[in-house]
Amino acid sequence: MSIHISALPGEIEKTILLAGDPLRAKYIAENYLQNIKLVSSTRNIYFFSGTYKNKPLTIGASGMGCPSIGIYSFELFTEYEADCIIRIGTCGAYSKKLNLFDLINVDTACSESTYAVCAFGYKKDQFKHQGKVFEVINETAKQLNQELKTGSVHSGDVFYRQAKGKPAIVKKYKSLAAEMEAFALFANARFLKKSAATILTVSDIISTHQRISADEREKALIPMIELALEAAIRIS
Repeated sequence: MSIHISALPGEIEKTILLAGDPLRAKYIAENYLQNIKLVSSTRNIYFFSGTYKNKPLTIGASGMGCPSIGIYSFELFTEYEADCIIRIGTCGAYSKKLNLFDLINVDTACSESTYAVCAFGYKKDQFKHQGKVFEVINETAKQLNQELKTGSVHSGDVFYRQAKGKPAIVKKYKSLAAEMEAFALFANARFLKKSAATILTVSDIISTHQRISADEREKALIPMIELALEAAIRIS
């Protein structure tokens, strides 16, 4: 049991899928896992453990932003001895080469966030995915005949921004899209020598204001969810 997660020792599996939204985590667990057990609901952040195709797996939520996923992923890695975390989420596309519903396997995450320097003294503004899971996701996508983009994303600290246009760091690293969590997840995994990856679904196009509707969102995320599940059981 950690400060923010009430699961007992042994109730969290070695491989974890983290969605930002607790209700999305609940949806995935109830629709894809067998033998599911709710192992933590502290602060209404749900964690479920069970099996997928007879392989043990935990699905939980991270909340929004680097501080939130920073707390949850750090406790999962240290207090529960998780080996691998795959973040599954949505993003806004900066690149005009991206379309709604595209999938991105994040190679690097950049940020103006002070998370990494405050936590670990890292004076970097970009981190790579950690461990072998990135390549496992790529291979799994090929086996599933899913098209997958790879590249840099921008893990912003703010959702609403007064300045117009792309932030300087986006131009510096030619980031494909904006999200809010991968940077902290990758920093934690690097410091703790763990595996971490992020798969994103493009939910809106920033330049044109196109976005997936509320009615489309549930079905739109299924390819990402199934890719993450299939990759997760191939990691060990």
